[in-house]
Amino acid sequence: MRKLVLIGFVILLATSLQAQTPFKRVLKLMGSRFEITVVANSQNEADQYIDLAVDEMSRIEKLISSWDPKSQTSKINAMAGIEPVQVDKELFDLIKRAIGISKITDGAFDITYASMDKIWKFDGSMTEMPSPEAIKNSVSKVGYQHIVLNEKELSVYLDQEGMKIGFGAIGKGYAADVAKNLLMSKGVASGIINASGDMNTWGKQPNGEPWQVAITNPMDKDKAFGLLPIEHGAVVTSGNYEKYVTFNGIRYTHIIDPRTGYPATGIISATVFAPKAELADALATSIFVMGKEVGLNRINQLPQIECIIVDENGHVFTSNNIKIN
Repeated sequence: MRKLVLIGFVILLATSLQAQTPFKRVLKLMGSRFEITVVANSQNEADQYIDLAVDEMSRIEKLISSWDPKSQTSKINAMAGIEPVQVDKELFDLIKRAIGISKITDGAFDITYASMDKIWKFDGSMTEMPSPEAIKNSVSKVGYQHIVLNEKELSVYLDQEGMKIGFGAIGKGYAADVAKNLLMSKGVASGIINASGDMNTWGKQPNGEPWQVAITNPMDKDKAFGLLPIEHGAVVTSGNYEKYVTFNGIRYTHIIDPRTGYPATGIISATVFAPKAELADALATSIFVMGKEVGLNRINQLPQIECIIVDENGHVFTSNNIKIN
């Protein structure tokens, strides 16, 4: 059972001042800010390890990118409603797992969200809500049930013309998981991959203490709720405290329900702890869509998964295995 000591929720890294041998590099990957930290004997050794991680994540980006017309993902989208596309087993398995997450979240997570018409604007330009008809039409081509997988052929087929898949809500986490596993296989005993606040850790700090993350307070980003030790796992926070619109007294977030086309309401932050960042990434987004009660109930049914939810009134709710003192 995790115990979180309340001290006051973007995720901040708390490292030991005594640790002298973690080496960090900050760079841009997959359109996001990444921080890669490895514990090594020297800067030269650390650079070699970090280069391996960067190369691996760049490889994955080329595989799953929907912007690169040469990627397998783009080919799947281009052939929607026309014919199946054979893909690498790695991409096939990622799509298969994504469908599995869609099933356990009742469609709150759906990689076919990329088919959605972008009718909601969160840049301050919206002056009125879209019409119910426009909202309904915006998700007419969304639905993970229309992804047809052929295990024998390793092919993927979107059975409606105009359908698309995208990995915006799962790709960074998957890339971080793969890079982490690669570094561990090369003998890197400890480190952190921080993908724009999505934290993936393994091992311990050089002083023997576990890595710690601070959960940022969405009501006051200069304060944190508390420090939590993380060993060989991932923690991901989704928040809507910066991108939202308000109509008729209701706050609509930038996270949109792929089933209805309406933005999620009621939650401003969801933090998920999981063995893998891929799963934590997907579930953090799903909780917004499912809502507080359903989200907590679903997380409590999943082994090794925990969460902290902050609602729009600033109230904090946790899954069964997290206790806030």
